[in-house]
Amino acid sequence: MLIREMQEKDLLIVHEMECSIFSKPWTVDDFKNSIQNRQNIYLVVEEEGQIIAYCGLWGVAGEGQINNVAVKKEIRDHGIGYAMLSALIEKGKKNGIDAFTLEVRVSNEAAITLYHKLDFKDAGIRKNFYEEPTEDALIMWLR
Repeated sequence: MLIREMQEKDLLIVHEMECSIFSKPWTVDDFKNSIQNRQNIYLVVEEEGQIIAYCGLWGVAGEGQINNVAVKKEIRDHGIGYAMLSALIEKGKKNGIDAFTLEVRVSNEAAITLYHKLDFKDAGIRKNFYEEPTEDALIMWLR
């Protein structure tokens, strides 16, 4: 398993995964703009030359907003998400980020469990944050 920075050559594959996992997927241009911003960090996980997971964060004033956390459905629960997010947090800290936040659907128990393993703490609820279907988001922080 190789964890590396996302590159432009990865965007079509990442976008395909995004569309297969999320009800409101980002566009290729959304990812392209995000990886071009030097404050942001986007990673992919490769196994046998295939991208199997990706994640990213937007860095602003010492804080990192984590977004687009995705692992292929058929290979979840194998520690890939934990390894990938650990690498993202480590890289963020090296770039001067000392606080990380994210939102997660309140029904996504697997993701919430993963974030708790990474020492994220529950911080509040954003009502009706998600669409398709409408659902609240749990706000989590790692400081």
